[in-house]
Amino acid sequence: MTDTRQVVVVTGGTRGVGAGIARSFLAAGARVVICARRPPDKPVEEAGGTAEFRPLDLRDAAAVTAFFGQVAADYGAVDSLVNNAGGTPFGLLAESAPARQAKIIELNLLAPLHASLGAYEVMRGQESGGTITMIGSVSGTRPSPGSGAYGAAKAGLENLAGTMAVEWAPAVRVNTVVLGLARTESAALHYGDEEGIAQVARTVPLGRLADPSDVGDACVFLASDRARYISGAALRLHGGGERPAFLSAASVNH
Repeated sequence: MTDTRQVVVVTGGTRGVGAGIARSFLAAGARVVICARRPPDKPVEEAGGTAEFRPLDLRDAAAVTAFFGQVAADYGAVDSLVNNAGGTPFGLLAESAPARQAKIIELNLLAPLHASLGAYEVMRGQESGGTITMIGSVSGTRPSPGSGAYGAAKAGLENLAGTMAVEWAPAVRVNTVVLGLARTESAALHYGDEEGIAQVARTVPLGRLADPSDVGDACVFLASDRARYISGAALRLHGGGERPAFLSAASVNH
C-alpha cells in the first residue's frame, strides 16, 4: 500500500475471514476499524497494531451513514472498505420461512449496499478517492442447494459491484473477491470434524481450504496502488475451483 497509514473499514471483522482480512491490513501498516453487532472475543491484532471495534447494525442505513461520517471525522479519511459481513445457516428453500430468507438477503446484499453508499459519500470528496472490496462467494456462481438465498444474494453482490465500478469511477475502485471454501472457527458447522474437513479439502485442486490470511492478502492487493487499474473485477479465490462431479461419477479414470 502506498500510504501505510491508510484507514480501512472491515465489516464483520471480529472473527473468521473478517478478522483475517483485518490482520492482513494491520500487517500492511493500515489503521483498521472493524464493525459488527457484537465485539470480538479478543482484540484483533497483528504486527503490533490493533483494530478498533465499533458496534454497528449494518442493516440500519441511517446508522451506517453516521458510522462512516464519524470514522472519517475521527481518522481524517476512509480509504478502503471491505464488505465482509454475511453468511447463512444451512436450509433448503422449501423448508425455510420466507422471512428467514429475506433476512439472509438483507444481510448479504442490502447491508453491503448500505455500507458502500456510506463509504462512497466520504470517498467521493477525498482527493485520493478510495476502494471498496466485496467478499463474494462461489455460491453465487453456481446452484447453491441449502443456501439458495445466500447464493442469490452473492450473485447480486457481484453484479452490484460491477455497477458501482462504472458509476463511481474514477474516484472509487470497486471489486469482488469470489471466495471458495474457507477454514474458519465455524468450519466444523459446515464440513464436520477434522476428517470431514480434510475430505472437503481434498476436493480443492490446491489441496486445502482457504485460510483467512489468503483472503486478507487478496484484499490488501486490491486496495493497493498495484491494483490501480483494476476495477469492476471478480477475483476467483477458490484454490482452482471444484472438480466436475461427472468426472468422479464416470467409470473412466481421469
